[in-house]
Amino acid sequence: MNSSAVLDASKAGDGLVGDSSLTEAKQANYIKVDEAPKFDLESYIANYKGRTRFERLFLIGKCSTVLSLDALRLAVAEAKSGKDVERYEQAVEALKQAAPHDPDAVLDQRWVDVTKQTVRAETDKLEHELKGYKNNLIKESIRMGTDDLASHYHAVGDLASASKAYARLKDNCTTPSHFAVMHLKTINVAIDRGDWFGVLQAVARYRSGPKPEDDQSKNAAKISSASGLAQLGQGNYLDAANQFLGAEPTLGDSYNEVLTANDVAVYGGLCALASMDRNELQRRVLENSQFRNYLELEPHIRRAISFFCNSKFRSCLDILEEYKADYLLDIHLQRHIAALYNQIRTKSIQQYAVPFSRVSLDAMAKVFAPKVVGGIASPTKIGSPFVQELIKLIENGTLDARIDLEKGLLVSKQTDLRKDVIKEALDSVEEYVNEAHLRLIRTNLVNAGIEIRVTPGPMAAEELAGRTPW
Repeated sequence: MNSSAVLDASKAGDGLVGDSSLTEAKQANYIKVDEAPKFDLESYIANYKGRTRFERLFLIGKCSTVLSLDALRLAVAEAKSGKDVERYEQAVEALKQAAPHDPDAVLDQRWVDVTKQTVRAETDKLEHELKGYKNNLIKESIRMGTDDLASHYHAVGDLASASKAYARLKDNCTTPSHFAVMHLKTINVAIDRGDWFGVLQAVARYRSGPKPEDDQSKNAAKISSASGLAQLGQGNYLDAANQFLGAEPTLGDSYNEVLTANDVAVYGGLCALASMDRNELQRRVLENSQFRNYLELEPHIRRAISFFCNSKFRSCLDILEEYKADYLLDIHLQRHIAALYNQIRTKSIQQYAVPFSRVSLDAMAKVFAPKVVGGIASPTKIGSPFVQELIKLIENGTLDARIDLEKGLLVSKQTDLRKDVIKEALDSVEEYVNEAHLRLIRTNLVNAGIEIRVTPGPMAAEELAGRTPW
C-alpha cells in the first residue's frame, strides 16, 4: 500500500481563528494516501452534518491523490454554505494549489465581505441582547441568550469563545435537561477543538450531574462515544475500546455531527484488537450483544476479530491492510493507524508463538511476511526485515524467545517445569513429615496419661474446641 509519504501541513491553519482548525489534521502532518479507498465520497460524506463534514472533506482533499479534487470542491461548497470565512479561504487555497485553473479555486471576495459583515452584525446583536437580559436579571432569558451566542461562535469557527460561553452557561441552568444539553454542546466544541482533556472533563460532569430520565438512554450512547473518541485521541486504546464497547445501541445517526454508528464499530473494533487478548475479544466484543449491533454495520471488522480469535492471523492482517486507505482518510484515525496496526501485528506474533517451544522462521514468515517468502529476501537471514522485526521484539522484552539462525528457528524461553514439579513434591513431603511428627507426639502424650492443659490466650478457644494445631 502506497501511503507512506508525508505532506507539509503548515499551511493548513492559515487564516484560522484561534483554535478553529481541523480536529486532528491541525495537530500533525498529513499522510499522503495513493490507494483509492473503498467508500464512495458523496455517499460517505452524506452520513455527516455540521463542522465535521468540512473537516473530513478537507482531510481527504489534502491526503488522497485519487479523491483530492472532488473532496476539495465539496469542501469549498460546504464552507460557503456556512458562516466560517476562514474555512472557506482555507479550502479555496488548498484547491488552488491542487488545481490552479479550477473555477472553484477563485476566492469569492464579495461573499467573504458580505459574510464577515453579517457575522459581525449578528455577533453585536446577540451580545447586545444578552447584556439586556443580564440587566433585567431574568435567569431563563440569560441562559437562552448565552446559548444562542455560544452556538453562533461555534458556527462561525470561534471555538475558544464558544467554549467560554458554554462554561458561563452552567450558572443559569435550572433543570436536568438544561444541564444535559449544555454538557453535550460543550463536548462537541471540545471535540472540534481537539481538546480531549476538556471532552473527558465534560463527560465526567455529565455523568455525575442531573440528567432527565426521558432522554438519558438517548444521550448515553453519545456520551460513551465522545469519551471513547477522547481516549482514542490521547492514544489510550484500551480505555477507548471500553467506552465504545459500552455504547448503547441507540446511537443511529443521532450524533452525526461528530461520528456515526459505523465509526463506533471501526474505532471500537480496532482499539479492542490492539489492546485485548483473544479471550477478552471473544467475550467482550464478539459475544457482546450490545456491540454486535454496531459490528453488523462493519462486517469486515467482525471478521478480522473472529480471525484473530481463531489464530488465523494472516487473514486478520489482510483485512486490515485492505481497508487501510479508508482509515488513513478518517479525521480521527489517521494519526493512530500506524500505532494501532503495529500493536495488532505484534500481538499476532506473540499469540502465534505461544503454543510452541520452537517454531520455524519460514513458517512464521509465510504468515507475517508473505512478500519475503516470495523471493525478496530469505526470512532466515540476519538482514531480513522480518528477522530484524523479531530481534526488536526480543530486545524490548515483548517476545520472550531467542532466534537460532543456524537452524532457522524461533526458540521460546520456557521455564523448566520439571524443576518446579520436583520442588513442589519435596515441599509436600517436608510438610507431611512435620505434620506426622506432631501427631505422633500427641499420641504418645495421650497414651502416657499426660494431661494437656490449655493456657489462656488467643489460641485457647481453638484448642478447647479440639482444633489444636498438632
